[in-house]
Amino acid sequence: MIAECLVVELAVEGDGCPLADASAESGATVESAPPLRRADGNALLRFSADVPTVGEILDDDDRIRYLHAARTDGRWNYRCLSKHRCVVHDLVDVGFLPESLTFRGGDERHVGAVVGHDVLDGVLAAVGEAVGVRVERISPLGEEGDRPLARRWNLTPAQGEALRVAHEAGYFSVPRGADASEVAAELGISKSAFLERLRRGQGALFEQLFGPSER
Repeated sequence: MIAECLVVELAVEGDGCPLADASAESGATVESAPPLRRADGNALLRFSADVPTVGEILDDDDRIRYLHAARTDGRWNYRCLSKHRCVVHDLVDVGFLPESLTFRGGDERHVGAVVGHDVLDGVLAAVGEAVGVRVERISPLGEEGDRPLARRWNLTPAQGEALRVAHEAGYFSVPRGADASEVAAELGISKSAFLERLRRGQGALFEQLFGPSER
């Protein structure tokens, strides 16, 4: 049994992935689960965005099929089939285990795991051969600080991002470093959508800390 597992963060530019292109055209941030590749080489995608524009752009993309959209908690959640082979598929072939993919302004950030240094060497070699891919960080898996906030506290990605951005902006400081409108602008959403995510996120945290509410 291999004892060491590493967290690897990759930055990707110029991949030409449909989700990257949609994020660039819409100006939205797209958060995606790892793609599921089928035997025919096509991939099943599950992702979300703050605006419906992403879905409208992808609906006109010839590389996308069977696009489904549903709005939940102020975000648009999508499922579809993609006929485009992205760089993440090449990385999976050499042992990269993607956990989350984020697309912003046409650029991508992939976070995943690599089991053992031999596999890491293969992933790094693949990265070196891929145009526009660079390693941002490598760290041991299992450190509490490396676990995504959403996963650690059972938050949705949108709630986790809202809490993180609000904290970094000083929204919870006394006096406040930023108001709700400023944090919402940083997230690229409306003030009401931010406050709704904040309320739901705080509710989820409090329930896990103190137990379910009696009301």
